[in-house]
Amino acid sequence: MSTTLTPDRIVDDCARDGYAVVSGLFSEAELGELQSEMEDLQRRAAAGELPERHAGDMFLARFEGDRPPYVHYVNGVTEISRSAHRAIQHPIVLDLIGRFLGPDAYFWDYNGHGAVYQDARPGEGMTYTRIGWHTDHQSRPTSDIWPGVAITFHLDATSPANGFLRVVPGSHLGGTDGMPLGFEKCPGEVGLYCERGDVLFHHSDLWHSAARATEDPPAGVRRHIRGTFLGGRRLAPDEELEPFNKNAAR
Repeated sequence: MSTTLTPDRIVDDCARDGYAVVSGLFSEAELGELQSEMEDLQRRAAAGELPERHAGDMFLARFEGDRPPYVHYVNGVTEISRSAHRAIQHPIVLDLIGRFLGPDAYFWDYNGHGAVYQDARPGEGMTYTRIGWHTDHQSRPTSDIWPGVAITFHLDATSPANGFLRVVPGSHLGGTDGMPLGFEKCPGEVGLYCERGDVLFHHSDLWHSAARATEDPPAGVRRHIRGTFLGGRRLAPDEELEPFNKNAAR
């Protein structure tokens, strides 16, 4: 799907399949600026120059010898990158989110969340290379913040070489009974390939997993920015969200 389709058609397709891909929202110059800012934040995080809020050690790859640690995640990038903030606030993104979730939808930027720059690549010491079958809803299964729609801004085209998303179209319309526990083949799954600059929208109940890259860097690098909009209840400022349920195999 692309911006040549009407917003209503994109919403209808997402309602049926649980996901939609929109192309053509950003120029190559805008993508280059966004990528440059993310790479700079990644270097600063690895060097210990960013606050822990943005550079925790959950996805910090450690190596023996003189090589510095490698950061797979930089958190809250919309707070420290003008390009990331503009991407999340793109008028077409906000229009589609409103159509998906209603006029009261809001960006999930509290309780440790926000837009995250993710760099998945294979190699010695790497900790973020693939993710097993899950739904985003399972991360906080009893919270009333749902439904939600995750958005992913692709800085690299995806392929078997650098990994790609596996999804089960229409799975958001049911429960999670029968979902594989790891990385097994799932009946009805399809490989979802995106081009550089594509924006993926997917429902919080969609079954999905990420395949590991089959090539070493640079061909095996898969970079993107991901965030979530929510359509449920907004928590009060002093209200704690239930603990994160890390159910997806890695």
